[in-house]
Amino acid sequence: MSHLEKLVAQALADARDRERLPLPAVAPPVRPFPRSGLIAEVKRASPSRGAINLQLQPSSLAQAYQRGGAAAISVLTDRVNFGGSLRDLSEVRTAVKLPVLRKDFIVSEFQVREARAHGADAVLLIAAAADTAILRDLRMLARELGMAVLFEVHAREELDAAARCEPDLLGINARDLKTLEVHPETFAELEPIARGIAPLVAESGVRTAGDVRRYRALGASMVLVGEALSSAEDPESATRTLVQA
Repeated sequence: MSHLEKLVAQALADARDRERLPLPAVAPPVRPFPRSGLIAEVKRASPSRGAINLQLQPSSLAQAYQRGGAAAISVLTDRVNFGGSLRDLSEVRTAVKLPVLRKDFIVSEFQVREARAHGADAVLLIAAAADTAILRDLRMLARELGMAVLFEVHAREELDAAARCEPDLLGINARDLKTLEVHPETFAELEPIARGIAPLVAESGVRTAGDVRRYRALGASMVLVGEALSSAEDPESATRTLVQA
């Protein structure tokens, strides 16, 4: 199995365990998800880096991002590999006025529904994680629930699936989730074709103001930054620096 296949299998097994539990009865109203700006991520750990900031307080970190000018917050809810949880998502959604993205390996209707129940305003769908027909159904369900979809690709051959799913945002991830290797040239290679599908989000390898300026020049409407902000000594200042770029 590839790294991604293992991540998806674990996430799906966790979701099946949670299906036995009742979902929150009332979800907060959906907040419109932006199409430009910085998506700042709450990220404790990752398979490629290991521990990033295991002691972070999701609500406090999200509030720092908000003060720094972030347009939206991404919350990793994968438990085993990223140290996240749906509780993190709920806490962040309550703590800030910004829209919140649930970032996880979502391949089932239940995962979409529980995202909305816990306050998500948008969900991540990954082209390589499931068949296009499944992803399209999940995208339609998200739309019915009022949520936006960030659809993530890494390779040219995944752009057809992206177009068929008609996402609100199209993420181009410089990290190949099957191998965990980072290919900085990926965004520039895919942008000429991808830009006709949806506003583009640059993902992975965004650490500095220079990185942000480079991706903006290449055509990114948004950038998603996790590790650099979650590990920053002063996340508010670090966010502001990237926003100003």
